[in-house]
Amino acid sequence: MSFTADQYQIRIAWQSVRPLVAGRTYLLRRGQQELLVSVTALKYRKDDKTGEHLSAKKLNAGETGIANISTAQAISVDEHKSADIDILDLQTSELLGKGHIEFPLYRATNIRWQSLSVDKSLRAAMKQQQPRCIWFTGLSGSGKSTLANMLEKRLCERGLHTYLLDGDNLRHGLNRDLGFTEADRVENIRRVAEVAKLMVDAGLIVLASFISPFQAERQMARRLFDVTEFVEVFVDTPLSECERRDVKGLYAKARRGELKNFTGIDSVYERPEHPELVVDTCDHSVEYCVEQIINTLLPADVGQ
Repeated sequence: MSFTADQYQIRIAWQSVRPLVAGRTYLLRRGQQELLVSVTALKYRKDDKTGEHLSAKKLNAGETGIANISTAQAISVDEHKSADIDILDLQTSELLGKGHIEFPLYRATNIRWQSLSVDKSLRAAMKQQQPRCIWFTGLSGSGKSTLANMLEKRLCERGLHTYLLDGDNLRHGLNRDLGFTEADRVENIRRVAEVAKLMVDAGLIVLASFISPFQAERQMARRLFDVTEFVEVFVDTPLSECERRDVKGLYAKARRGELKNFTGIDSVYERPEHPELVVDTCDHSVEYCVEQIINTLLPADVGQ
């Protein structure tokens, strides 16, 4: 029997020192085929000594577990052929774990894309603008939200249709159930990226202001959009300056041990490798940085 689907349950043995986290995007290799794959759920990990199935949000090196995955394209699995897979790092192609496809998820074969008459190009034409996602990333206190807020104001003054997605604001609603562990941060950015994609599809210019500390999740967000639609703005403010500002008092709490998993203190921030723009809020004013963003990244939009 053979199956063709884009969602499967797999058994996986993790090897990397960096844990497998639900919501993160990896590279799946099966024979000569390579494609993007997201871990949609980690169902459990297996206790090596007792064989017991234990609840888990991540798999560490040497652990085995059962997970659900979603692939970028449908793949075929034949019971008479190997269903073994490798999971690779998306940026480096390093081998992270080895797995085996067990069976397709039924919901994967029952869902189809619905064809709609009104599409993104028509919505954009009605608004007379080029929709895109401007993604601000940087440490807490770097100035992301301040820049995004002023940029949106400037764009609205020019009659453009925008929406600002702010990290703190979304944690009051859509992401209120998430904490700040690595797994929760991954899911936080996954949800935000999907919302931003819908808003771009609606023809809007979306401004997303999130620490988004991990390169893998920023790349995941980028891949949801057409090449010209995603603009990464790295607000490159040093940790020392962010701590000096400490507008919310969070760094002080983190230094005292009262706040765990805080980016820059006891949780890593991975600097963007190839952002479209780097802005410096130490040596330049907010007004200068916003003008830099407009002139560099949005000349076609603001000229209307």
